[in-house]
Amino acid sequence: MCYKNGKDVLPKELLKELQKYVQGEIIYVPKSEERKSWGESNGTREAIRERNLQIYKLYNEGMKIIELSDKFNLSEDSIRKILFKVNKNIRKNS
Repeated sequence: MCYKNGKDVLPKELLKELQKYVQGEIIYVPKSEERKSWGESNGTREAIRERNLQIYKLYNEGMKIIELSDKFNLSEDSIRKILFKVNKNIRKNS
């Protein structure tokens, strides 16, 4: 990574303000675009949300936790957590 000299790219007023906080050091200025949350770029977050809703639906239709565990290759504890979380979100949004 190369750096640019602040006096070459910043207005004088801004450079003076920055010098109050840091002088003679390299600082990183991040891009202004917002960073996406985990799984938003590749669709993983949505796929897991859909899977969890399907687990909740199947459970409400009578499928047992052990059957859901086998079907989705998840532990029984994970299935219980998913059911609790989906149920909580459904009640919250009702």
